[in-house]
Amino acid sequence: MDLLQLREQIDSIDEKIVSLYEQRMEICKQVAEYKIQTGKKVFDRQRETEKLAKVKSMTHNDFNSHGIEELFEQIMSMSRKLQYQLLAEHGSLGKLPFIGVDRLETQKVRVVFQGAEGAYSQAAMMQYFGDQVNSFHVDTFRDAMSAIDEGSADFAVLPIENSTAGIVTEIYDLLQEYENYIVGEHIIKIEHCLLGVPGAKLSDIKTVFSHPQSLMQSARFLGNYDWQQISMQNNAFAAMKVAEDGNKSQAAIAGEHAGKIYGLEVLQKGVNQSDSNSTRFIIVTNQKIFKKDAGKISICFEVPHESGSLYHMLSHFIYNNLSMTKIESRPIEGRNWEYRFFIDFEGNLSDSAVKNALRGLRDEARNMKILGNY
Repeated sequence: MDLLQLREQIDSIDEKIVSLYEQRMEICKQVAEYKIQTGKKVFDRQRETEKLAKVKSMTHNDFNSHGIEELFEQIMSMSRKLQYQLLAEHGSLGKLPFIGVDRLETQKVRVVFQGAEGAYSQAAMMQYFGDQVNSFHVDTFRDAMSAIDEGSADFAVLPIENSTAGIVTEIYDLLQEYENYIVGEHIIKIEHCLLGVPGAKLSDIKTVFSHPQSLMQSARFLGNYDWQQISMQNNAFAAMKVAEDGNKSQAAIAGEHAGKIYGLEVLQKGVNQSDSNSTRFIIVTNQKIFKKDAGKISICFEVPHESGSLYHMLSHFIYNNLSMTKIESRPIEGRNWEYRFFIDFEGNLSDSAVKNALRGLRDEARNMKILGNY
């Protein structure tokens, strides 16, 4: 046979495959109707495992066995997607435990941030809630999450990602641990300044204090001077120390906001190398609420430690036409080589496609949690 004849045979077989696939999906609709009436779950892991073993046993070599397994995993995945869609159309997906609100209450609220007065977190908070916001600060991110969890604060402002340094891993872990939820975000440009006491000049400086990351980000500028560099817990503490010591030979690398708080003068602006250095802050509360016009959803989930499990989870976004904008992974404590995935995607909790995808994820993933819609 020549190649053309072989291709004609393949085309003929493919027509039959398509016809059989459509027949199968039509029967899946009837299965969905039955499940709608009886309340039976869409995902039946035992049934699918048995099915895969059966179709693999029908093949005649290992290569075909593996191929058939992948093919039927996809076919059954599409079947589940169809069933979830039909459940959504019949209003059988149930309600998500989140309440839509027209706007967030930003007046007469109490807000917590981590760090000291003058921290970038405080600047982000004031830009989001206003200069007159009733606020207090704590030493650690965990303290901030505990404050809203126990009700001593209504909201917390926490850094979750920097454009140059990457994610703040502790925040991801705390979002999974606490029953607190993201309701907003705010991005501020990070511009480190060299701050000194009033009357100080660059020629007076001998010692610089700052957070290790800020010192690293300002390495090019600092390389021009033979100054001692001392690491501090954060930039705001560095500014506070310089102000309290009142020594002209000392300077801090921190934001201009910190300089205003502690009465320091800006000796040099923009000492960090990157002009595009920004930090994304999240606004967190202990209430399951979301703005009705929110457009981004954050979730986390665990997957079975087996081949293809993450792909099957992500397929829920693909088949519901949802745009995933970010994915991160964090190791699960006490379970070697297993990971929890954090995903951001576009959508609103009131959208049917979002409900459909979340229902599928909830049924098939381990410990899926909605972190917020904002």
